[in-house]
This record gives sequence, structure tokens and C-alpha cells, in this order.
Amino acid sequence: MLHKLVSAPLNLVIKVGEKIKEEADKELYDLPTIQQKLIQLQMMFELGEISEEAFQVKEDELLMRYEIAKTMEMEQWEDLTRKKGG
Repeated sequence: MLHKLVSAPLNLVIKVGEKIKEEADKELYDLPTIQQKLIQLQMMFELGEISEEAFQVKEDELLMRYEIAKTMEMEQWEDLTRKKGG
């Protein structure tokens, strides 16, 4: 009982940290979000709102995140397939 009272605040902090990480990962590696940001970036460049250099830097970052997200998605799919297969 005393152990639960003492560890409860620590467990709450851990759960909040996990939720923050989950949301950050979703923001960083969510494929539809990345695709939407690429479209917005392209529009900003075409409208002259950002320079070609800024566009290129941001596009490279988004494409790298897209590639990582796709790899993560494929790994999850392979894990799921393996679990169902045996």
C-alpha cells in the first residue's frame, strides 16, 4: 500500500512522458501529416512565400521523415505478418 502511494506520482510522470513521446512520434512520422506538409511547402514555394534554399532544406527534412515513416510502417507490417504466420 505504501509502495503504491510513493510510486504513484512517478508512474504518472512516466505515463505523461510516454504520451508525449507517442504524440511527438505521430507528428514526426505520420505519413498523411508528412504528405500534407510537403504539399503545403510546395504551395508556399510556388507562391513565393519562401526562398528556394529554405524550400530545399525543409523538403529534404520532410522526405527523410517520410522515408523513416515508410520503413517503420513496413517493419510493423512484417511483424504483423510474422505473428499471423506462426
